Amino acid sequence: MTFPAARFLLPTVLALALSACVSMSPSVPYAPTNSPLPAPDQVLAPQAAARNFGQVVQRMEPLLEAECRARLSARNCDFQIVVDTAPGAPPNAYQTLDPSGRPVLAFTVALIADARNADELAFVMGHESAHHILDHIGREQQTAAMGGALTGVLAAALGGDPNAIRAAQDIGAQVGARSYSKEFELEADELGTVLSWNAGFDPERGAAFFSRLPDPGDQFLGTHPPNAQRIALVRQTVARLRAGY
Repeated sequence: MTFPAARFLLPTVLALALSACVSMSPSVPYAPTNSPLPAPDQVLAPQAAARNFGQVVQRMEPLLEAECRARLSARNCDFQIVVDTAPGAPPNAYQTLDPSGRPVLAFTVALIADARNADELAFVMGHESAHHILDHIGREQQTAAMGGALTGVLAAALGGDPNAIRAAQDIGAQVGARSYSKEFELEADELGTVLSWNAGFDPERGAAFFSRLPDPGDQFLGTHPPNAQRIALVRQTVARLRAGY
């Protein structure tokens, strides 16, 4: 993964601009309530959306780094959470690494504005951080390398010229990289659910944003699982957390 052409704004600047309005609540495991979910078309005012994002960053970042260090003592766990301010960028969040290997969690302005509540932002943040905590970039690179090597050997064995071998390697690398994409997304959904729950947010409410995403279905070599499968996994994980295991 690489950075798109974009500008970045540290969310701490955003949070400080609204510090007088931010009221932090204690970080305790989420306790379900009977409060109704927002209407699907209820878009927050920009100040409310920014305030939610600042609150989520303050509550989630220490927990994410602690979980990362507990699992990956030899890897950089100093998360940098940034806002992608590229004009016209669609609602999106992604995890990548900077040149020094520091993990970066990036949120576009459109995603922050589209989130209906803090729970959605917390779930997305937990999901993206889980990709780093579970070393999905490293594992994807390994499967891509293996796929490229295997198809390259096969092309050579079939008498392919250097150009054909390189083309086969490229295709094999792409197939290898996608082989576990859906599995990685589900793994990140599960850990993201746990992380947002532990920070005191409602993961089921947070996963409601899936209902506003185009459903990828179950495409062969697709990169994301069906939305219904992801929502079901979040619900199963929350049920396990409620039961205390």
